[in-house]
Amino acid sequence: MPYDPSAFPPFAVTVDLVVLTVRRHALCALAVRRGEPPFQGRWALPGGFVRPDEDLAQAAARELGEETGLCAHDPAAPAQANGAHLEQLATYGDPKRDPRMRVVSVAHLALAPDLPAPRAGGDANSARWAPVEELLQRGGYGRDGEQAAPLAFDHAQILADGVERARSKIEYSSLATAFCPPEFTVGELRRVYEAVWGVALDPRNFHRKVTGTPGFLVPTGGTTTRQGGRPAQLFRAGGATLLNPPMLRPEV
Repeated sequence: MPYDPSAFPPFAVTVDLVVLTVRRHALCALAVRRGEPPFQGRWALPGGFVRPDEDLAQAAARELGEETGLCAHDPAAPAQANGAHLEQLATYGDPKRDPRMRVVSVAHLALAPDLPAPRAGGDANSARWAPVEELLQRGGYGRDGEQAAPLAFDHAQILADGVERARSKIEYSSLATAFCPPEFTVGELRRVYEAVWGVALDPRNFHRKVTGTPGFLVPTGGTTTRQGGRPAQLFRAGGATLLNPPMLRPEV
């Protein structure tokens, strides 16, 4: 029997972005308020439909650029000021996840250093950075006195999955450096771990671990006083992608 495409119902594919950064020592995600139905007025993750002429990675990189002005960082290239780590997170295909039609979403996780206030684009009429704990609280999310409501679609689940991916990956990989500028101090890196994990870490023990892990950090030869106090040594990310031994998350 020849293959008959009309025997299968068509469906759309979108990309949704979990964009995480550390602002004011808190792990924050980019949230947009939807300007159009469905879920008009509700907060959601940024994203959009995949165009016919692009693959998933291209669609995710395009949405990232439109929503944040960031470029997807090529791990093989030198770090860039407006670069962000971008990786595929998971696929979400519940038939009822979008009331308009059958839509399958391929979510992506993006990590970047402290970012400026976002600009709204597409069908979003406002955008902001919000602490992930507020976005994921049981009663929903609201700001400036508005009534709290759950994130649109299944975005609360996507966000929770993205946060857990980040929390687990910084245990065994050098991904935490994606939250840092090209040159950073051990103290700044420690505050990334504290924000992502939501715990306080012993400064001396942390310093010993990260500087003693082969290939994790490379001294630049410079120092900075941007955190106040005595000059602190500057580092950049080393060539290691996997940490041995890993930075195990403290039990809370």
